Amino acid sequence: MQNLTLSWQSAGATAVVLLGASYVVHRVLPTRRTVVAVLREAGTLLALFALWQLVGQLSLLSTAHALDRAEWIHRTELRLGLPDEASLQRMITPYPVLVRLANYYYATMHFAVMIAVLLWAFLWHRARYAWVRTTVVLVTAACLVIQFLPVAPPRMLPDAGFVDLAAEYGQSVYSGGIGGMHADELSAMPSVHVAWCVLAAVAVIAIGRSPWRWLILLHPLLTVTVVVATANHFWADGLVALWLLMLAYAVQYAASRLRARRRQDDAQGEPSAQPQPTRPTASR
Repeated sequence: MQNLTLSWQSAGATAVVLLGASYVVHRVLPTRRTVVAVLREAGTLLALFALWQLVGQLSLLSTAHALDRAEWIHRTELRLGLPDEASLQRMITPYPVLVRLANYYYATMHFAVMIAVLLWAFLWHRARYAWVRTTVVLVTAACLVIQFLPVAPPRMLPDAGFVDLAAEYGQSVYSGGIGGMHADELSAMPSVHVAWCVLAAVAVIAIGRSPWRWLILLHPLLTVTVVVATANHFWADGLVALWLLMLAYAVQYAASRLRARRRQDDAQGEPSAQPQPTRPTASR
């Protein structure tokens, strides 16, 4: 089962084409703002995806101590009293249907839901779209920086009681490659899955108005359960991802306050318009 269908070269080249097309359309047909926006946003997101793929390949070039770091994380969690992820995995292993559904959810829903939320915000809540897109870019970029340091997922620790359920059921997104490219297996810390699912839920609840919007909370609940039960992430991976998401929100809030203060200062600094004195007209 393939998860990533574009190499970083293909995604990067496509992003360049889309961004170039948006510039051309803007210059030739400046009134086609929607077309320009669609091309620009698609190019931006593809460029981010290309960077994600590239970082994954670079981190695979330095696999030293990836397993040691994973073992350290697991030992530290147990010392802190967090529940063992292997115990949650053992709860679903007797049920093949649940295992298969969990593997599919892990492989597909993080991209599907994130893309759906971005499209929803872009088409129906354009004024709030930039906030959602910028959050995606910031938190994903922060995750990628940390992922330069390879950390193995729990499923690579069989001695600790973990099982690679996706591999056992032939559903692993890491077993095959496309054009010689393979998904990064050593980017467990932090979990982009967790960052994105919480981001999507926050966006829908903050922007939407329907009472049904609260159902989006099922997505982070299912995602966290799935990434742990399939032994693709530790609890710590998700906690670090949430911290980075909060940091992305804080950066945007601080930037918006700074822009508002500058606008206020500029408005106060403008000289008020004074009425010009009129010359008295001479009477004859």
